[in-house]
Amino acid sequence: MLQQQGDELYSLSTLMECGGAVNSPGDDLGQTPAHLAAHGGQAFFLLWQLQTGVDINQQDLFGETLIHKAARCGSLECLSVLVARDARLDVCNKEGFTAEALALSGGFEECARYLEAVKHTQDIFSRAHSSMQDFKDTTAGTKRGLCNVSAAYGKRRRSDGLL
Repeated sequence: MLQQQGDELYSLSTLMECGGAVNSPGDDLGQTPAHLAAHGGQAFFLLWQLQTGVDINQQDLFGETLIHKAARCGSLECLSVLVARDARLDVCNKEGFTAEALALSGGFEECARYLEAVKHTQDIFSRAHSSMQDFKDTTAGTKRGLCNVSAAYGKRRRSDGLL
């Protein structure tokens, strides 16, 4: 485990030294420094990368986004940073797994529950927003229909006899 983290930090520093564009794949697997930061549980570095304009939903050669990487390593901190920045939770990697499924299969139940709760909340918000939009459209149509009534209807006459 320590060797793996050391390798990831070395790869991360190597990618940063190259000075490539933030969204250009930095290694043979199409992983950007942000992918490596998410996979290494480096929330602070990940946040910094996101502030430089990283595409939060960019996929590597395995079809994995930053949220997949954070879920795969069980980093609740990275997941919360990504959720706060509106990472898509419905993206599947090339094996057909979402980030939630990866967290669950990796034994990171707290991360899986967190992603499930966020998705559920987003679904409720989306349905409520859609219902409100339907209501606004209906109300706007009703208001427009009332506006077609004669201009003089409901207005008082001025004392000089003009409308």
